[in-house]
Amino acid sequence: MSDDHVQLMNTRKNIALIAHDNRKLELLEWADFNKGTLEEHNLFGTGTTGGLITEKLGLKVHRYRSGPLGGDQQIGAGISEGKIDFMIFFWDPLQSQPHDVDVKALLRLSVLYNIPVACNRATADFLISSPLLNGKYERIIKDFQLPNAIGSQ
Repeated sequence: MSDDHVQLMNTRKNIALIAHDNRKLELLEWADFNKGTLEEHNLFGTGTTGGLITEKLGLKVHRYRSGPLGGDQQIGAGISEGKIDFMIFFWDPLQSQPHDVDVKALLRLSVLYNIPVACNRATADFLISSPLLNGKYERIIKDFQLPNAIGSQ
C-alpha cells in the first residue's frame, strides 16, 4: 500500500524565478520573451533576481531575500509547504557559490516534492510551452519516510 499523496496545482501556477549572477541576464531575456505567459501566473523570486524582473519587465514578483542571505531556503520552504509549484533556476554550474549547500538543498526539495524544474533555457522553454502549464495538474508526492530501522536489522 502506497502512502504517496496527490497535491493539486491550480491553473494559475506559483512559479519561482532564480538566477545566479552570471545567469541573471539570460533569465531576464527569457522572462521578457515569455512575459505574456508569466503574467498569467504568480511569480516568486530571490531578492536581486525578483527585483530585476520587476524593474526591467514590470512583472509583479513576490520577493524573498537574496539567495545567499536565505532566499533559496525561503523558496525551499515554499516548495515543502506546497506554495511553489514550478521553478526556473538558471544556476551557474561553473562558478562556486558561497551558498552551494543551499542550492543543493533547493534542488533536492524540488525532487522530493515533485515540482517541475528548469536549470537552463532549453528546459525552461519546454516547460513554459507545455500544455500542462495552463491547466490543473495533480502531482504525486512520494512518501519518502524510511521504514523503522529499529528491530529491522
